[in-house]
Amino acid sequence: MTTTTSQGRTELLRPDRNPVRVLVVDDEAPLAELLSMALRYEGWEVRSAGDGASAVRMARDFRPDAVILDVMLPDTDGLSVLGKLRRDLSEVPVLFLTARDSVEDRIAGLTAGGDDYVTKPFSLEEVVARLRGLIRRSGTATVRSESTLVVGDLVLDEDSHEVTRGTASIHLTATEFELLRFLMRNPRRVLSKAQILDRVWNYDFGGQANVVELYISYLRKKIDAGRTPMIHTRRGAGYLIKPGE
Repeated sequence: MTTTTSQGRTELLRPDRNPVRVLVVDDEAPLAELLSMALRYEGWEVRSAGDGASAVRMARDFRPDAVILDVMLPDTDGLSVLGKLRRDLSEVPVLFLTARDSVEDRIAGLTAGGDDYVTKPFSLEEVVARLRGLIRRSGTATVRSESTLVVGDLVLDEDSHEVTRGTASIHLTATEFELLRFLMRNPRRVLSKAQILDRVWNYDFGGQANVVELYISYLRKKIDAGRTPMIHTRRGAGYLIKPGE
């Protein structure tokens, strides 16, 4: 699924609304770190490995949604690693990195089961773009409305007015929905009662703070009941929402 961040980037998410997972396999530590940083900037969860054996072990535990795999590794070659990865992760898309640019090398990589091929030196933007395409085509990421707000496992669709936390659908009244939307548009930011009254109820602060407290309690019963709390009170300051920890 996809949503648009405040920087204008399109963020890919897994169907369970968790970040996409990418495994980077390259024995050049500086390059692996650069790739990892670029992918984390996309909002993805990234692990890296410097050799084939480590990559296979990590893939079994991490269960990546995509793999960036260097063809030349210190203990083996990328084609052999790919064969081992496919035993556990038959559908995971793999983007090969190589310093060789011959047609034979490209054919060998793709014939072995690789999904795409980037030749060193490359731009980080190109790698990210290629990986996005692979992830979308693999079905790991499905399209989601750009009007969707996400905080942790809580999702609010501003168009359909649907709200879910994890796999559970949550029914809200119109006022509860507006209050939650205001909180989710400002994650981790403390919002005062005056700000909430002005935005949700459209009138100035003036002895009506109790209505905010009341509706916050309503939201907590629906959003946080039986789960890790997401809505928090900062005494004397206001309220905020952040992912459950």
